[in-house]
Amino acid sequence: MTIFEEIKESFKKGSSLTRLIYVNLAVFLIVKITQVILFLFNADPLSYSLVIRNLAVPAEFPALIRKPWTIITYMFLHDGFLHILFNILWLYWFGRIFLEYLDGKKLVGVYLLGGFSGALFYMIAFNFLPAFENILSSSIALGASASVLAIVIAISVYVPNYTIYLLFLGPVKLKYIALVTILIDIISIAGSNAGGHIAHLGGALFGWYYIQRYRRGKDITKGINSILDAFFTWLKPRRNIKVTYKRTPSDHEFNRQRVQNQEVIDKILEKISRSGYDSLTKEEKELLFRQGQ
Repeated sequence: MTIFEEIKESFKKGSSLTRLIYVNLAVFLIVKITQVILFLFNADPLSYSLVIRNLAVPAEFPALIRKPWTIITYMFLHDGFLHILFNILWLYWFGRIFLEYLDGKKLVGVYLLGGFSGALFYMIAFNFLPAFENILSSSIALGASASVLAIVIAISVYVPNYTIYLLFLGPVKLKYIALVTILIDIISIAGSNAGGHIAHLGGALFGWYYIQRYRRGKDITKGINSILDAFFTWLKPRRNIKVTYKRTPSDHEFNRQRVQNQEVIDKILEKISRSGYDSLTKEEKELLFRQGQ
């Protein structure tokens, strides 16, 4: 089995967490390989920027209408190695805890809806707050951070006293990790990545809201999961159904076959009367048994 076949098999049989990680890594590799190809063929330096801008979610609502797919692609898109590294690590660590208490469909649902919530928060802030008026038309957001933070907050709210062990700090409860993470995003809004931190808070808000509704018996990821199930069912190759037709014999054919069978049975019965049952062959015994049935 080749390495590509092993990866394919791992993706097919892996958990929802494994698949989310694979999709993020695949998109990163495709984008970076595209960058290398553009560089080697001396393409316009703006070409790579155009690729990113067509996958990242824009701040302007009219731009989103022209590129609606970006509200999905942005949450799997990373431009820098450290960016994807930290997001994948957080997704892996907290995704595993999430799966200890909730299932894979809920994980994917929180990831996607947390990403949508992050994009919505980001766009609302940039369109309605004066601080972003001058950069509205050029601003874009990318990365899985909002989606990952939705998972982090969701499981931290669900099992707040779950304890993990951090290097240099020792045992720390999830509720404190969640609180520190949110505080860091809030105080970082005035920095160079305001849009990213606002998107993080949008994802965090969804994670909190999801668990509040889930505790009341309402799983708000069911809708998105139904859409995903229908989509992937449609993508699966359909097996060709072989239809065979059996012609019903005519009365004449039926009667002729019955007469032939009866002649064979009569010969078997005659043989039994002459030499006994044990003289019959295996085939004759089976035929006699079937006829008796």
